[in-house]
Amino acid sequence: MPSQLISRSAALAAFLCAGAAAAAAGGITVQVTDNGGKPVADAVVYLEADGGQQLPKAQKAGEISQKGLKFVPLVTVVQTGSKIYFPNNDRVRHHIYSFSAPHKFDQKLYSGTTAEPQSFDKPGTVVLGCNIHDKMIAYVRVVDTPYFGKTDASGAVVVEAPAGKYVLKAWHPDIVGGNAQEQALRLGDAAASASFKMTLKPPSTDPDTPAY
Repeated sequence: MPSQLISRSAALAAFLCAGAAAAAAGGITVQVTDNGGKPVADAVVYLEADGGQQLPKAQKAGEISQKGLKFVPLVTVVQTGSKIYFPNNDRVRHHIYSFSAPHKFDQKLYSGTTAEPQSFDKPGTVVLGCNIHDKMIAYVRVVDTPYFGKTDASGAVVVEAPAGKYVLKAWHPDIVGGNAQEQALRLGDAAASASFKMTLKPPSTDPDTPAY
């Protein structure tokens, strides 16, 4: 069998296996666009149980680094109770803080990896800033579920979860009103799909200045 045919067969087999895994997990593919039909990147999409099922506490630590006088990534999503580490990869020191109700903290000037990780124990949105560099900003969405993801540049994300009843939610830092959009659904044994159309705040005229 020609090597080209073998590679095509292998690729097809891998694709079918991936699809079977998503179906077995009851995965859902979600597309998020704005009112003009453009894809929305960095939208947080998550499934909250709506049928009394027990949710695992598979808390995975997150990481938000500081590089080029920016927080990277801009948007982070973690399950309630998870920790986030804040390594400083800049040559200058940073003083990160948050005044948001779900998690208020004040991490004094530091460099490298000396900052203690922060535990995010309450659901909601946490806005991060730097007391030295005012243009630095980042967002943490803390959710009461382990079934979540974040859209890519095409506005798409796949969230995997067992079969059951859920409320599917989508949120973005720029969403008008600040509240997540939601829709009820039931996941079965096959992969599902859903979409959201968001009304977003207009972008800032200065790309380095947040529109908030």
